[in-house]
Amino acid sequence: MDLLATAWGDFTLARFPDNPRDRLRAWDASDEYVLRHLADERVDLSGPVVVVGDRWGALSTALAAFRPVQISDSFLAQSATRANLERNAVGTGAVRLMTTRDAPPERIDVLLIRIPKSLALLEDQLHRIAPAIHERTVVVGTGMVKEIHTSTLQLFEKLIGPTRTSLAVRKARLIFCTPDPSIPRRPSPWPHTYSLPDGIGIASGRTVVNHAGIFCADRLDIGTRFFLQHLPEDGDFGRIVDLGCGNGVVGMAAALAHPDADALFVDESFQAVASAEATFNANTSGTRDAEFLASDGLSAVPAKSADLVLNNPPFHSHQATTDATAWRMFTGSRKVLRPGGELWVVGNRHLGHHVKLRRIFGNCTTVAANPKFVILRATV
Repeated sequence: MDLLATAWGDFTLARFPDNPRDRLRAWDASDEYVLRHLADERVDLSGPVVVVGDRWGALSTALAAFRPVQISDSFLAQSATRANLERNAVGTGAVRLMTTRDAPPERIDVLLIRIPKSLALLEDQLHRIAPAIHERTVVVGTGMVKEIHTSTLQLFEKLIGPTRTSLAVRKARLIFCTPDPSIPRRPSPWPHTYSLPDGIGIASGRTVVNHAGIFCADRLDIGTRFFLQHLPEDGDFGRIVDLGCGNGVVGMAAALAHPDADALFVDESFQAVASAEATFNANTSGTRDAEFLASDGLSAVPAKSADLVLNNPPFHSHQATTDATAWRMFTGSRKVLRPGGELWVVGNRHLGHHVKLRRIFGNCTTVAANPKFVILRATV
């Protein structure tokens, strides 16, 4: 944990879940920059304040005295916000936590946007938020220089109004946008829908629904394509879990291949869970039930409750490269699998997931491999 010094006090902050060995901070220079700007410019924070994309709750915690609304696509970010509010003796009720799937507030006087990695997610959120912005709304985006592109500024200009940027400070930059009421307010173009290609087994030709921010919004990525070609066809699986489900195409395919199995789709992204539900429903015509859960991995899933876990673990946490998420996904899978249960993992060959799986499960076999990807199986 580290101390963030602001004009409204010093705050002890940590990421979620809190790991004492994790040296990654819960904020960066762009968070500090926008907070300093608000204080230096004496921005009036007495009206409705909305913070979009606050990664670990640093902005929301620092501004808790003004009772902001936080809009986030991340279950982990919301959990971090709650934990950081409690850590600093601020009631969790001081910040209203909303997801990107919720209807935004009706009026916004100050809008702070932490620039997301996904331009599509930014587009979707600006479309959804624009009706609440008025001509006197203070709109400030913040991000590291490498996160802000010409396309980012063009999106603000197109959907909100005239846009300019600040000087870079410690590799961070601010975006200032003046709302233009004459810009037509149109609904978001998301979600996008497309059909899967042939040659990928039971999923061939099926429909995929992607809400904004989901990886590969208009096509099937090559890692998932490889996974779909090698999913287990045999086996008596009573409960299948698609862990880190994204748009749910892997879990959907497994559920179709095993029609008697229950299916659970889990992701920390609210957009992903909504995509998985839409994809599943589009391919089952509402004739089957499934569970869809936004969660910290499998932490909310009962032990020994699953027979098959399918997983394509990420190796990035925002801009940081880390295998911490993969470790937690693998250990969580070990906990929720019944005796004889199987974890199937697809990943880039260079990530060395086989080493982790052997340490956790005591075994690991290769199902399939090509020059870029490998599919591994570990059993309980």
